Amino acid sequence: MKKVLVTGIDGFVARYLYDYLLKSGYDVYGTTINETYKNDKIKIFKMNLLNAENVNNVIKNIKPDMIFHLAGQSAVGLSWQKPVLTIDVNVNGTLNLLEAVKNNNINPKILIIGSSDQYGIIKPEDCPIKETQMQIPQSPYGISKKTQEELGKLYVKAYKMNIIFVRAFNHIGAGQGENFVVPDFASKIVKIEKGAIPVLKVGNLDTLRDFTDVRDIVRGYVMLLENGKIGESYNIGSGNVVRVKEILEKLVNLSNKEIKIEIDKEKFRPVDIPVVQCDNTKIKKDTGWKPEISINETLKDVLEYWRWK
Repeated sequence: MKKVLVTGIDGFVARYLYDYLLKSGYDVYGTTINETYKNDKIKIFKMNLLNAENVNNVIKNIKPDMIFHLAGQSAVGLSWQKPVLTIDVNVNGTLNLLEAVKNNNINPKILIIGSSDQYGIIKPEDCPIKETQMQIPQSPYGISKKTQEELGKLYVKAYKMNIIFVRAFNHIGAGQGENFVVPDFASKIVKIEKGAIPVLKVGNLDTLRDFTDVRDIVRGYVMLLENGKIGESYNIGSGNVVRVKEILEKLVNLSNKEIKIEIDKEKFRPVDIPVVQCDNTKIKKDTGWKPEISINETLKDVLEYWRWK
């Protein structure tokens, strides 16, 4: 049975990933910086990515056959507020992980999770975005993810490490934190359903985004480590775009309350990319992956999660 390590096991995506891995018959280990986190399903190690000795000891103990590197600072908005933390965790933390693997003389397959934010501002005529598109990230988060990938590719070339890179487009689902657009909308709608003032203040609704259900995303991650090509970068996303305004309207229509929408300029990002659409041809060709869950089903799940939270 293959030993699989998932870093950042207490994160939104990791919860779906370890569940999928267990069902697929893998022996799953997880790391977290959260001292109070408990999980009876898998073996947990406390690990701070910025503590090189700690990271080395964890890798030495587990000696994983596969690593899904999900730990890091994952919010674009937060990266503007905490750029130093974002760069430190996403870049230096990843470097500590790669060094630990190298220094322990093991060569697991590693999936480094990147982001569509690596591409930066994309012209409509350049969509859907191929992996060959020039990367000019426009946020501290995007820069951290591009740098993370460049370091990983250096380790593939210099040390023959088995690393695959994925650039994930927007993914959503039940359990995602409020600092992302869809759960932010859903949580506020539920507050209104429970008696809050029926006014929803929102930021820029005109952007077009490629949303994929998190369950489809984690299935793609596993398929990439099973069948992807070493040293290659892969986009993962639905291939379809929807305006953020339409997402909000769908969520509001799922509610039984009359809700007034107000645009709040304070919620606009310093730089916002107008359209992001994934070209998923490469991952489909190399792994056979394709999205299966509709956006409407996902939005219902997200709203129900906040109603029961």
